[in-house]
Amino acid sequence: MGRGTVRKEAWRTYCGAPVAPLSKGLPKLVESICPECHRIIPARLFEQEGRVMMEKRCSEHGDFRDIVWSDVRLYLKAEQWAYEEGRGVSNPAVPDAVLCPQDCGLCQMHVSHTGLANIDLTNRCNLTCPVCFANANAAGYVYEPSLEQVSRMLRQLREMRPVAARVIQFSGGEPTIYPHFIEAVRMARELGFSHIQVATNGLRFATEPDFAERCAEAGLHTLYLQFDGVSDEVYRRTRGRPLWELKQRAVEAARRAGLKIVFVPTVVRGVNDHEVGRILRFAIENIDVASGITYQPVTFTGRIAQKKREQMRYTLTDLVKDLAEQTGIVDTYHDWYPTPCTVSFSQFLSALQGEETIALTCHPHCSLATYLFVDAQTKTAIPVTRFVDVEGMLRAFREWAPRLGRLPSKTLRALAACAVLRRFFRPEVAPPGLTYVKFLRTLEGLVDKRIGRGENEERLTYRTLMVAGMHFMDAYNYQLDRVMRCVIHYSAPDGRIYPFCTYNSGITFRERIEQSFSIPLEAYRASSEEGPMTTRTIVKV
Repeated sequence: MGRGTVRKEAWRTYCGAPVAPLSKGLPKLVESICPECHRIIPARLFEQEGRVMMEKRCSEHGDFRDIVWSDVRLYLKAEQWAYEEGRGVSNPAVPDAVLCPQDCGLCQMHVSHTGLANIDLTNRCNLTCPVCFANANAAGYVYEPSLEQVSRMLRQLREMRPVAARVIQFSGGEPTIYPHFIEAVRMARELGFSHIQVATNGLRFATEPDFAERCAEAGLHTLYLQFDGVSDEVYRRTRGRPLWELKQRAVEAARRAGLKIVFVPTVVRGVNDHEVGRILRFAIENIDVASGITYQPVTFTGRIAQKKREQMRYTLTDLVKDLAEQTGIVDTYHDWYPTPCTVSFSQFLSALQGEETIALTCHPHCSLATYLFVDAQTKTAIPVTRFVDVEGMLRAFREWAPRLGRLPSKTLRALAACAVLRRFFRPEVAPPGLTYVKFLRTLEGLVDKRIGRGENEERLTYRTLMVAGMHFMDAYNYQLDRVMRCVIHYSAPDGRIYPFCTYNSGITFRERIEQSFSIPLEAYRASSEEGPMTTRTIVKV
């Protein structure tokens, strides 16, 4: 197996905090938390019957044990492609933190800058889902920041240094029912976010004839569409009601408006894991509107017995094996790489453009991904690994980045980059119609959305589908080294920015933020034009 170049010595963040390199191999010790009291405790990761397990003990609450990855071979492969280059931000909101994650916000110890930023617009929702980060009908209050607060949260993301946030996702609750949703989208565009998306159940897009068009006009690019399967049987179990027809109508609405869709299935063993392949085939059939799938294995909240966890736990390696078995399109061991393998591409791109760009320096066990190139006519999908020497190309990116930076002009850098990449492209096995030039334009379109959107997409680039699994942590499989490298962040009205897995799990800053910036349910009812029916839409995440 080819390997990336892995840093072995400690380095420092922009603020001078030391960063220890990741420990590789098994067994090993990591820092975790007690699922009951959330105190920091050591945990041991080890192999058992081909699986990667975590065990830990709290002096007060006893022993805990869980499966982390179901395939040790893929776990170790992911580690070998962890390019450790993250240095965080130079202007953290918390410059003197002592303890992670308790002093979060981002702090001087955080290793990664923002790859994807989230802003929760409301904790209200028009669904009450059994499987969701939202715990329906439990809050007793409404969290709904003002448009002025949303503006401040957007600005603090754009003011991060040395790399400002460029990708924003509005989330919730159901963000599209926020009273000023269109204005928030327009505001994000005016502040310079290059990509704007919404994490949505799709109901407003499916039921309001011109809603998608109004969103597109305001600057929305993508629906991050809740999409648990292709049958009502699944939706009855995951969302409490049949939704398959509405999901299809949301897809059609996005198509008419020129919006893209990333399908987002929450996957639970025994509930909808049998449909992960059908979801992939549906995305391929709708490749004109689909840009990706992000499968999210279920994350547990609150207390849950070990036997129940074992029945429901679904890991990233379960996902890639199921996709291989159910579709025959992807190979379990050949086609998948961890997200931080793209850091070498970011370095190469930064050298080419002459400015620092976003680098996804997350932990190698947060996600696995591949890219499919899809023939728009035949709907045939081919993984990029079949016609590109991906590992050779990743190593070349890293080797050539400093050389490109020394060339005196952008033109010379571009010519050198084209020559470097050509060595790894195999035209004899490439998809029909994919020339080397079109391959380069497609890569460019993945980074510069002006090339990858609209009329340019059909004319200049080849259809691609990102297929990824993102496994967010819960208190049972928590690792502090993952938290410190998180690239998916929340901008909050307290002026801080939180990693996803401190905001939604573990210490769960979301609860503190919502309670501090909310109004009681009764007060909201009295002031809302929606009247008493609002009570059934209140949710707590």
